[in-house]
Amino acid sequence: MADIEYEFESAAQEECYDKVAAFGKELYGETFEAKNDSPVFAIRFGSALVGVAVKDWGDEDATVSVFSWVITGVEMTPDLLEYLLKKNFDMRFGAFSIDEENDIHFEHTIVGSTLDKAELRASILAVANVADSYDDEIKSRWGGERAFD
Repeated sequence: MADIEYEFESAAQEECYDKVAAFGKELYGETFEAKNDSPVFAIRFGSALVGVAVKDWGDEDATVSVFSWVITGVEMTPDLLEYLLKKNFDMRFGAFSIDEENDIHFEHTIVGSTLDKAELRASILAVANVADSYDDEIKSRWGGERAFD
């Protein structure tokens, strides 16, 4: 049973949250921290902060979105946007995106009902490695701030 101050949208979302919580604790111990007000976990890798959000996907399933803010406060230039799109082509897991504040984000999403511990670990490590690698490159070329600057 989930121990957060959040009303789940479905039983499937809550069940998936509990599965992610158990896998995360097995993989990362106490460094895999649950947020109290949302179905989200966080873990730090180098200069990257990785989030794991369990989202409702209808009555029968949920999704697990593993994400990281790569760079914030950067000016969106055509050169930077072209760079991100070309990098997306090479990504094995996930893709870069830009949020409403023009912050650069990297995310990979998994179907919750079929999620296993190895898949969650692979997704978290892939997102962490991309964010931790590309934040330095993007900051040096276009500016902005990394998650832990």
